[in-house]
Amino acid sequence: MKSTQAIASYAYTNAKVTEDKTYAVGNRLEDVPKNQASLWTTYELQNGDFKGLGFGLGLFYVGTWAGDLDNSFEVPDYLRTDAAIYYRRDALKAAINIRNLFDTEYFVDSNGTRARVKTGAPFTIIASISWEF
Repeated sequence: MKSTQAIASYAYTNAKVTEDKTYAVGNRLEDVPKNQASLWTTYELQNGDFKGLGFGLGLFYVGTWAGDLDNSFEVPDYLRTDAAIYYRRDALKAAINIRNLFDTEYFVDSNGTRARVKTGAPFTIIASISWEF
């Protein structure tokens, strides 16, 4: 395993109504952002007393999207940051994962109406430990 790893992604989605009797042709589809990007990096110590100790940091960007098929409102973009501290040694694995490190308010679904826009998860810590045998 390398000491430093990075994974990056980007998606451009141009989802629009192309033919319909109810909604205007050209309207954006609801809950589909045009732009999304992510970057996840990790660094793990390879030598010494702390060999197997690692750190991770992730950035997740979601662009604006139409909240309904009428395109009567737009849901704002957001940037969420996640982090991790982990330890791997032989059969032992332990981790602390932090989601939404800065407790950013963001939205994940509109259900086609302003009144039912769902917020994403707040600052969350998840700890895990495992032993493989």
